[in-house]
Amino acid sequence: MGTGFILESMDIHSVSEFTHLSAPREVQALVQDDTTVAVTTVGDMDNNCYLIACDGQGLLIDAADDAEHLLDMAKALKVEITDVLTTHQHFDHTRALQEVLEATGATHHAPRKDAEGIPAPADEVYGNDEGIPELLRLTGHAAELQPKVVELRGHTPGGLAVLLENVEDAPRAFTGDSIFPGGVGKTDSPEAFSQLLTDVEQRILSLPQGTRIHPGHGDSTTVGAELPHVDEWRQRGW
Repeated sequence: MGTGFILESMDIHSVSEFTHLSAPREVQALVQDDTTVAVTTVGDMDNNCYLIACDGQGLLIDAADDAEHLLDMAKALKVEITDVLTTHQHFDHTRALQEVLEATGATHHAPRKDAEGIPAPADEVYGNDEGIPELLRLTGHAAELQPKVVELRGHTPGGLAVLLENVEDAPRAFTGDSIFPGGVGKTDSPEAFSQLLTDVEQRILSLPQGTRIHPGHGDSTTVGAELPHVDEWRQRGW
């Protein structure tokens, strides 16, 4: 897994790549120069929450639950949360949102189609039918990494994936619940499944094969590992 070290009374595992999170509140961090990408798991549904930081200011992806832990993680990593992005409207991804926003004064970024179902108003909304990636309009220094978002429809009316391509180690896609190792996220109809699979195939699995996919629950994967199975997913219908 890498070596563990203590920062501000929290056990942070320094890793060369994210691996399985074996316990609630475990934190893994990739640190290169002034850039940090960290992941932790929270809540009774084991939600993954990600922190992308540059020069001490960061973007939190999904304030899912356990606001105290998320704030403590940022403090331990010496990161000020200046921006929070909600990938989609499902309640398990938003339970700590209001508390984190109130504690940090962060700018809230959300998908245009899910914004009304998220329990905190969005300062910035994103998404377009063409699936054209949009540069995140971040408040803090994480903007220097030039993260983008792309809309993914089907799991909900329209969620967002965060694309981090301007990093030294590997391109990364933080995909919420739209794709996992072995398939796309849950959908409520054949039409929604077809829409989600199409969006994932065209907007995520078209990225370089080495791109790391970081979902909202469970382990990470890569574009290269998932792309060969798209026809199988389409035939089975889930």
